[in-house]
Amino acid sequence: QVELVESGGGLVQAGGSLRLSCAASGSIFSIYHVRWYRQAPGKQRELAAVITSGGSTNYADDVKGRFTISRDNAKNTVDLQMNSLKPEDTAVYYCNAFTAFKSTWGQGTQVTVSS
Repeated sequence: QVELVESGGGLVQAGGSLRLSCAASGSIFSIYHVRWYRQAPGKQRELAAVITSGGSTNYADDVKGRFTISRDNAKNTVDLQMNSLKPEDTAVYYCNAFTAFKSTWGQGTQVTVSS
């Protein structure tokens, strides 16, 4: 079973950038697809971006063109580069690694975007 630790969150002004990282340990990370979710206060958790084990990516409409998901299987990491941040991007961001049989979540990292 893979274990995940997110990092890179923080406080940034609107228009700024942050790079989140999801570090994995404990299993063959390259076989996992990985999703970044986010949950704003009082709202449901929502999918922001996904990268497959083969490197294909997909994004939610409201982050498309601003966020980029990437992975480095040699380092067992999946990053989320977030540019042109908006106050509505404020949320706890979680990474989720999954296969057809397993799903693992990290503990989350807080991103706060001030106006």
